[in-house]
Amino acid sequence: MRGKSMAYDKAYALAIRIVNAYKYLQEIKKEFILSKQLLRSGTSIGANIAEANGAISSLDFSAKISTAYKETLETKYWLSLLKDTEYLKINAFNSIYQDTDEVGKILFSILKTTRIKK
Repeated sequence: MRGKSMAYDKAYALAIRIVNAYKYLQEIKKEFILSKQLLRSGTSIGANIAEANGAISSLDFSAKISTAYKETLETKYWLSLLKDTEYLKINAFNSIYQDTDEVGKILFSILKTTRIKK
């Protein structure tokens, strides 16, 4: 499925980073609640893009991309909370946050384009 789109590829790479952050938070920091939320939202971005790639209509596509975009916002929230509670170091936070923001900008651009076409 890789190579479907730049958004998918970047979201997939982000999901790998999120899974690795989750493992770090669980194993090293012994943080089990916030990290699970981060895992859910951060991996959901790519899953929703994958569903959008199989959409049966432009409305279905737009709805899935919208959900993926909202998941980037939620992921940024959990990352910020983990940083501000000192579970994530600033350099790790900045790197993952920047990747999440980049995916969010791509998705927002797709949303603007698909909504204008309607």
